[in-house]
Amino acid sequence: MKITVHTSKAVKPAYGGGIGGDATAVPLTVFDKANFDQHISGINFFRQPAPPNAALAAGLARALAEYREWAGRLGVDAAGSRAILLNDAGARFVEATADVVLGDVMPLEPTPDVLRLHPDGDGAEELMLVQVTRFKCGSLAVGHTIHHAVADGRAACNFLLAWGQATRGAAFDPVPAHDRASLFLPRQPPRVAFEHRGVEFKPREEKKPGRRSDVAVVDNDDEVVVQRVRFSREFVAELRSRASAGAPRPYSTLQCVAAHLWRCITKARGLDAREITRLCVAVDGRMRMRHPPVPEGYTGNVVLWARPAAAAGDLVSMPLRLAVELISREVARVDDSYFRSFIDFASSGAVEEERLVPSADSSETVLSPDVEVDSLLHAPFYDLDFGGGPPFFFMPSYLSVEGTVFIVRSFSGDRSMDAYVPLFRRAMDTFNKCCYSLAMADARL
Repeated sequence: MKITVHTSKAVKPAYGGGIGGDATAVPLTVFDKANFDQHISGINFFRQPAPPNAALAAGLARALAEYREWAGRLGVDAAGSRAILLNDAGARFVEATADVVLGDVMPLEPTPDVLRLHPDGDGAEELMLVQVTRFKCGSLAVGHTIHHAVADGRAACNFLLAWGQATRGAAFDPVPAHDRASLFLPRQPPRVAFEHRGVEFKPREEKKPGRRSDVAVVDNDDEVVVQRVRFSREFVAELRSRASAGAPRPYSTLQCVAAHLWRCITKARGLDAREITRLCVAVDGRMRMRHPPVPEGYTGNVVLWARPAAAAGDLVSMPLRLAVELISREVARVDDSYFRSFIDFASSGAVEEERLVPSADSSETVLSPDVEVDSLLHAPFYDLDFGGGPPFFFMPSYLSVEGTVFIVRSFSGDRSMDAYVPLFRRAMDTFNKCCYSLAMADARL
C-alpha cells in the first residue's frame, strides 16, 4: 500500500462575519497536567461516497471556531502556568491518496504501515492534525493525531463529531462546555482522603527497573510486536458468564475481558511469582463526579485510573472471577470522593514542593510487569458522519508500547471485539495458547 501526500496546510477557525476570537490563554487543569503529555492517533474508515476534501476542510474550520483549543498551541500564561494559547494558529490538514482498493487490505494489521494513515505528532506544534486519505475505490480514511494534554478520549471524540456536524451543517451535539476554571476548584479546607503519591504522581527521579529504555535489543525475541486478537461475541458472553458466577450482578464486559488479558499477559511474561503486577484502567469523571457534575460536552481531560494489583503467582492461580472482583472493587473506589481528593492534593502545592511528576509517563515503552487496558468500545467514533454515513471501522494507530492494550469493536461488525496487544515476541506463543481458551477462566494458567 503506497500512500502519497499531496498537500499539507494549516486550517484556521472560520468565524461568522469574519470576526475572530480574543487571544487568551487557558491554564491546564490538574487533570490535563496529570495525563500523558503526547499526541495520540486513531483512524476512521468510510465507504464511498465521501464528501470532497474542500468540504471537509471547510467543516473543520467551522468546528475550530467553536473548539478554539484545537487551533491553539501549548505555552504558558502570564502567571507562568502551562496553558493552551488560543491564538488561532490552526490545525494541520493533510490530503493524501492510496494506490489500492481499501477492501483489498482490510482489516489492516497493526504494523508500522498504519502510521502512514495519520500525521506524525512527534515534534508537532499543532494540537490537532488530521489526514484524509482517498483510496482507489473512493473509500476514505480519516486519521487524527491529537495532543492528550488538551483532552481525553471522550472529549477528542466530541470534537471529531463536531467536525462532522459542521461539515453537514448540523448543530453541535453534545453542546461543548469549555470552562476549565470552575469545575475543578479545590475545597476549602482541602480534604485529601486518599493516597495520590505513587498513584497519579511519582518522584521525578524515580525510574522503574526493567524499562525498555534500559535494555538493549539483542535478538528478535526482544522485539515488541503488536498482535490483533479477536474475541467472538460468544466467547465474550461465556467469559462474562463464568466471571460473574455467584456475583450479585454481572460484571461489565470490559472488566471481564481486561481481567482475562491481564492474567494471560502475566502468564506469557513469565514473571516471578512474587512480583507485583498492576492493571491500569481509565475511569471517566463525567460518570463519577457529582459536586458539581461534569457536563457531557466538557472539552478537557477528566480521567483518573483504577490500579488493582496482585502478585503475579496469585493472579495466574486465581480463577478469573476473583481477578474481575479485584478490578471491580478498585474501579468502584475511584468515585466522586476520590476525584475531589485528587483535586485537593494536586492543587495543594505538594506536587511542586516534592518535585513529583505524573505517573502517566509517555517516555515509558515497556510497562512490564504492569498492564494498561484502554477501552474504545463505547467511544462515539461510530457516530462520526461527514455526510456520507458513519465509519464502518475504527482502529487505533500502531503503538508498540509493551503492555498497552487497546480494545475496540471488531472489523467484522458482528459484535465481537478486537484487542491490540503489544508484547515481546518471545511471549506471544504462550499468550496465544491461553488467550483463546475458556478453560483458562476457571483454572490456573
